[in-house]
Amino acid sequence: MNNRRDFLKLTGIAGAGLLAGCGTRNLATGSGIVSDSVKHTQKFNMSGYAAPALSTVRIGFIGVGNRGAAAVKRMAKIEGVEIKAICDLRPEKATASKQAIANTPHKPDLYSGAENEWKKVCERSDIDLIYIATPWNLHTPMAVFSMEHDKHVAVEVPAAETVEECWQLIETSEKTKKHCMMLENCCYDFFELLTLNMARQGFFGEVVHAEGAYLHDLLEENFAKEKYQNMWRLRDNYQSGNLYPTHGLGPVAQVMDINRGDKMDYLVSVSSNDFMMAPMAKDLAAKDDFYKEFAGKSFRGNMNVTTIRTSKGKTIMIQHDVTSPRPYSRLHLISGTKAIAQKYPLPARIATNHLNWVTPEEMKALEAKYQPPIVKKIGEMAKKVGGHGGMDFMMDWRLIDCLRNGLPLDMDVYDAASWSVIKPLSEISVANRSNSIDIPDFTGGSWKANKPVDITLSHIK
Repeated sequence: MNNRRDFLKLTGIAGAGLLAGCGTRNLATGSGIVSDSVKHTQKFNMSGYAAPALSTVRIGFIGVGNRGAAAVKRMAKIEGVEIKAICDLRPEKATASKQAIANTPHKPDLYSGAENEWKKVCERSDIDLIYIATPWNLHTPMAVFSMEHDKHVAVEVPAAETVEECWQLIETSEKTKKHCMMLENCCYDFFELLTLNMARQGFFGEVVHAEGAYLHDLLEENFAKEKYQNMWRLRDNYQSGNLYPTHGLGPVAQVMDINRGDKMDYLVSVSSNDFMMAPMAKDLAAKDDFYKEFAGKSFRGNMNVTTIRTSKGKTIMIQHDVTSPRPYSRLHLISGTKAIAQKYPLPARIATNHLNWVTPEEMKALEAKYQPPIVKKIGEMAKKVGGHGGMDFMMDWRLIDCLRNGLPLDMDVYDAASWSVIKPLSEISVANRSNSIDIPDFTGGSWKANKPVDITLSHIK
């Protein structure tokens, strides 16, 4: 890793804190940005790695303000789980999460009130898995510390905010042989799982293009005083690029065998100006002194479009817009040589020619034929438990299923890094007139032989 950092010093870009692990030509000339010549030497391949099975998965939660609090309640319903600890900087949040599972067998210890209380959770010898749902800037430091203390990690999206942090996750997971799974719940939504299963069985032919998006009007929510501690979510919007790429990218990356037969080669990213966040900050500041620090700031543009080309010559388009008044869309589009699938606008649709989408009756038949085993097993239970329609529960259930049965995870540390790295790399592309930027090969070349994701549940009788 030192060689990578030394190389960056020679380029004069390392001080930006964005390109560690990814070298550059002279940015001032506009000649493009390329990856460094220092290749990652993989210490241990975490793709397909099955850690020793755990009869009971003992969990410590760090961060239970929003997503984490819901995860505590979901995990309490899964067999083979013991919730040992709950940590949040705010005592009232930790206490509320414990009270939410008061009628269950789980009796977690609480940690709160000081910034480093979370480290005590990671240092315990009676915990197997650390579940992290804190502000984004804490994800990598907490995940690395957890793995260094012999814990598997499940970390909310994005897993990392800089290229250097991505490398930290890779190197720590390989060194410790501890799983680092990014909690990309959209990979476990029903249509996304259906299209993954269809792709595995050749329904689409060769998948040549995919699209994903996160289009969600969060303008007022991002400015809400009590929603996020210290307004961290609003502050993250000072950056440009695609700040939240993984919801759209994760499911299509699995379909396209990214890191498992193909890899993302380079990207080009372009953003519009900001037409809404700065004006809102100015208006709010005129009425409330609380918002004065945000007035006059530069915020991300309304829309970012990032296009990715893979090593096998396939393409992916990812969009991000969290301010425009438009209907919610988490676009999921799979385009192959034989068929296409698309969700958003709803309902989800499939076509096998350029003339018509399949009929509702044909769609039902396809859903019955290609229903994934995990949906057959727990789909109805997931809908009842909830969490974004059930996909959150399926994600948690599958994580525990893999850990208890000694199975490889569906999403490994290479996915966490390569899906998260789109955020900093897109920002750099936007800042440099949308020049193309190489995407690091976090697998050290093992993507050529790694096996595709296959959620078969063959271990279940």
